[in-house]
Amino acid sequence: MLLNLSDVLSEQHKPIDAVLPLEMEAMKLPGGPFPLVEKSSVQIHIEHVKGKEISVSGSCSLTAVIPCDRCLSPVKVPMEISFERHAVVGGETAETDEESDYIDGYHLDVDKLLYYEILIGWPTKTLCREDCKGLCSVCGQNLNEGTCDCEDPGLDPRMSVIRDLFKNFKEV
Repeated sequence: MLLNLSDVLSEQHKPIDAVLPLEMEAMKLPGGPFPLVEKSSVQIHIEHVKGKEISVSGSCSLTAVIPCDRCLSPVKVPMEISFERHAVVGGETAETDEESDYIDGYHLDVDKLLYYEILIGWPTKTLCREDCKGLCSVCGQNLNEGTCDCEDPGLDPRMSVIRDLFKNFKEV
């Protein structure tokens, strides 16, 4: 969704307060698209700072479905997105590449701005629960749902020397 910034940059410097729907259905990342199942409206406030500089602030909440990093079960991850940005409007004076992505001329692309803000708040590790057991490395059975009949491969025999070192120097 594009917001026209002409009113903010005009002589009156009229601020913009808007409540917009979050139109993004999924977060598209290299790991695959992650659906956004619950979304609130985006509350956004834009005001003039000086010259062609504006202040953009806003907030929204959403819930993304992300697979668990250990067992791949879907996990609903709630996120509260809150942002405050200063930007320069006018194409060639944009300070960063990211800024030039969501400001085009006198228009603010709210969806691109939110994409970057969600990306900043994206969790680095997602677990279905703290004690998730993951998947069996042999057959792929989800060990949270039950055990499998695979043989325990045990420790790598090449690591026996290091294991013996730890046994010998273990403090009593």
